[in-house]
Amino acid sequence: MKLKQVSNHCYAVINEKNRLGDANSGLINLGGGVVIDTQFDLPHARQMIEKFSTVWMGMPKQVVNTHEDADHVLGNQLFAGAEIIAHRSVPGRMKEVADPAEIKLLLWAIRFALVRGILKYLHPGVLALGQQMAEDFDFDGIELTFPTTLFEDRHALNLDGTEVQLIHVGPGHQMGDTLIYIPDENVLFAGDVLFRACTPIGWTGTYAGWYKTLDLIVKLNPAVVVPGHGPITDVKGVKEMKAYLEYVRELAKTFFDAGYPSVEAAKKIDIGPYANWSAPARLWLNVERAYREFRGEAADAPWDRKKAFNIALKIAKAQGFPIEF
Repeated sequence: MKLKQVSNHCYAVINEKNRLGDANSGLINLGGGVVIDTQFDLPHARQMIEKFSTVWMGMPKQVVNTHEDADHVLGNQLFAGAEIIAHRSVPGRMKEVADPAEIKLLLWAIRFALVRGILKYLHPGVLALGQQMAEDFDFDGIELTFPTTLFEDRHALNLDGTEVQLIHVGPGHQMGDTLIYIPDENVLFAGDVLFRACTPIGWTGTYAGWYKTLDLIVKLNPAVVVPGHGPITDVKGVKEMKAYLEYVRELAKTFFDAGYPSVEAAKKIDIGPYANWSAPARLWLNVERAYREFRGEAADAPWDRKKAFNIALKIAKAQGFPIEF
């Protein structure tokens, strides 16, 4: 985890492994201070606080959750008394996708050889994911702490005369997706609508909706864009991720029209210029998302996540990808 100053008053904490759970956080060091996203577990959240404490005057008065995923909200409890701000969909969605109990149970269970054997047979992708998370994360002591201030489409903060714009753009990656744009600093915190040097995942929404959000970021043209995962970038990185999504969707359509199931398509797609991105086996989730659109299915249809990670492992082995998520 590294602290980087990205403008006069904005900072980012970057998790460098760039795998599932390795989310970035931000700090706007104006007014009472605003932290953006609070990490995946309490040890990482405390480490983030330690990094930011080298530049802030005190614990921030406000926190913004860019969306509902666990790796962006599970440190909320450490900001006692702070106003926690998010889109109105986030509290309900946190109950569905960010409850740490299931993850904690998985990490406890895989300590036992019998459980590992059962999972290896029934859900090998879940076992691989659990073993990966166990390398870095500890979910003890977490109390799911919900946002206290909710907004609909847009919300503005005034920090010592500096405007901070919260722009809801979900669903794209998740329902609550929110951009945090600070025009005077020429900085935008993108949350998980942007992954950098890391294969993106979209759990809700459509390709068209995600393209629209990425185009909005390009139109705003910030000098600095802090992604939800991966290194700091600018609009060039935004355009690159859109190109990946377009590339995968176009190839998925070709295989769909030829009658291939999404699993077989993902085994055959050459990811070419994106092969050096982390977690390439996520490819299947992006192919399947395209197939859902081609089949006319609902954009918010729930995923069977056990099945998703089992298939991702299968794709990794078929394509010779690293076993990482």
